[in-house]
Order: sequence, then structure tokens, then C-alpha cells
Amino acid sequence: MALPQLSRSLTGLLVNSSSMINRRSFSVSAVAAAIQKMTRVRVVDNSSLGNTSYHRPPRVIHVYTKNGIGKVGDKVLLAIKGQKKKALIVGHKMPGERMSPRFDSNNVVLIEENGNPTGTRIKVPLPTHLRKLEGDYSKVLAIASLFV
Repeated sequence: MALPQLSRSLTGLLVNSSSMINRRSFSVSAVAAAIQKMTRVRVVDNSSLGNTSYHRPPRVIHVYTKNGIGKVGDKVLLAIKGQKKKALIVGHKMPGERMSPRFDSNNVVLIEENGNPTGTRIKVPLPTHLRKLEGDYSKVLAIASLFV
């Protein structure tokens, strides 16, 4: 009688250990946390289009990069209030390189077709490594008051 009881306890031990193996901590991959299509963003300049409330948050509908994943300094196309507008990513949630800030929200600044910013002020701090990136961000940097 001891043998069936031992086999039952071993079976229970195997079932418990297999369920513990399958239960791993969940982590979000880097691609899932970056800015891609259908990502909700926050407009951080004082443009009239970005500040008035609307029943839908602004969403990214296209990222102007080869792989479709946006980082700080990349341009995106937004769907905002039934219109399509270009924007510049100035901060995102995904942890990036060393010594680069990680933000609580995905921040963008609305820009016109020629690259000029739509607003006249930026309400949040911008990362300092935006100055070093290639591209003409001088007008966006000029209207920013804080840097991190």
C-alpha cells in the first residue's frame, strides 16, 4: 500500500514543478514598448490642435523609419482630431541607451510639412542628446525651455 501512495505523491510533485516551470515572469520586449503604429501619444507643445480635448487620443499611423519603430528624433504621422499631422518624437517610455532619460509618456511635438514646429512653447523637458542627432531640430530646440 505504500507504493501507490508514493506514486501519487510523486505525480503531484511532478505536476506542481511543471506548473512552476511554465509560470515565468512576463517582460515586455523592446519592440512592444517603442513607438510604432497605433501607439497613443501625448502632444506636449502649446499648439491649438494638440491642446483642445477630443474624444480620441492622438495615435501614430505611420513611422518614417526603415523598421517602423520610432525613437527620439524620428518623425511620425499622427491621426489627431480627424486630421493627419506630422510630429517629432521628443520622449518615449522605452528605456534607451545609457544616460538617456526614460519618460512616463510618449511625447511628440507637432511640426509642419517644412519642419517648423506648430506651437511656440514646449511644456516638458527635452532630452539633451536630441541636440547631437542628425536632422534639423534647431527650431524645435529653440522653443524648448528645459532639457534633461
